[in-house]
Amino acid sequence: MPKSGTFIRTLIAVAAAAILAVVAAGTAGAAPAKTSGTTLSGAGSTFVSPLVSQWIPAIGSAYGYELQYSPIGSGGGIAAITARTVDFGATDAPLTPDQFNACNGCVQIPWALSATSIIYNVPGAPAGLKLTPAVIAQIWLGTITKWSSPAIRKLNPGASLPDLKITPAYRSDNSGTTYNFTDFLSSTSPTWKSKIGVGVNANWQTGVGARGSSGVAGVVTRTDGAIGYVDVAYALQNHLKFAKVRNAAGKYTLPGLRSIKAAAATAGKIPSTGEISIVNPAKSQPLAYPISTFTYVIVPTKTDKAGDLRKIVYWAVTSGQQYGPKLLFQPLPTRVQAFDYKQIKKIQSST
Repeated sequence: MPKSGTFIRTLIAVAAAAILAVVAAGTAGAAPAKTSGTTLSGAGSTFVSPLVSQWIPAIGSAYGYELQYSPIGSGGGIAAITARTVDFGATDAPLTPDQFNACNGCVQIPWALSATSIIYNVPGAPAGLKLTPAVIAQIWLGTITKWSSPAIRKLNPGASLPDLKITPAYRSDNSGTTYNFTDFLSSTSPTWKSKIGVGVNANWQTGVGARGSSGVAGVVTRTDGAIGYVDVAYALQNHLKFAKVRNAAGKYTLPGLRSIKAAAATAGKIPSTGEISIVNPAKSQPLAYPISTFTYVIVPTKTDKAGDLRKIVYWAVTSGQQYGPKLLFQPLPTRVQAFDYKQIKKIQSST
């Protein structure tokens, strides 16, 4: 590596460290300082809920805070923080310009990184069935209806695939996981893009709806032949099989830490809104899992709990990342953390 490249990387590291120092000062230091009687409430993403549930006791131990979180879905989380009925919202679907305006002074901070898995319940079928984006789109469009379909058999020679009806499961509530899933399909299937598009909900063509990731996981668990999409933490918790999905490089990958990290490596410049899309990453990352996503915390820029919120968000994007890998949340890239530090500084007292 040329010396100039090393010098530039050193400058970036120094700059990130300087930002970190400023934010740490603004959050009363990185060292835990217990504060009794402080309650912080949040609501939203079911996707990030398994990780937040790990954070809650750790934050309580570190700071003495009572952190309350309701996994009501990304749409509910955005509505709740917009109405200021909670102290923070959480969403996997980035805010639209209209939602930013309605939130009346909110900052969007990527605070976790994971993936949406394609789960299935097919008696006799092995784990890690291979599926292409085209086949996945056709299943949810209702044009592939049996597990014995030639399109699926061709991808999985030798696998036991019964002549069983496919029952697609989907989120009936407004969901960031649905946003990630439909964003992926719109990026890979022209038919899906023109007919359905991207959104926190969709004009579903077939299947069974359920609320929350737990609801979709429940439908798949109880229904022979069912297939669904949930964050990979729910797939692990419910001991569900999930598919290998073909990426842009033609490789079939599972939603693991390395494949999520490879997808995140393809992210471009982070815009001021904090929105980062990493679905269908470029073939330059052959290990990448193509349905990976960042998930966000939404915080008012003016609040009487500014100091407390800066502390917990700073903790989440730094110390809190250590709780992620066992749930297949990949720790945030350094450059995303550096962006987060600047965003956290925007959370100021309203008094």
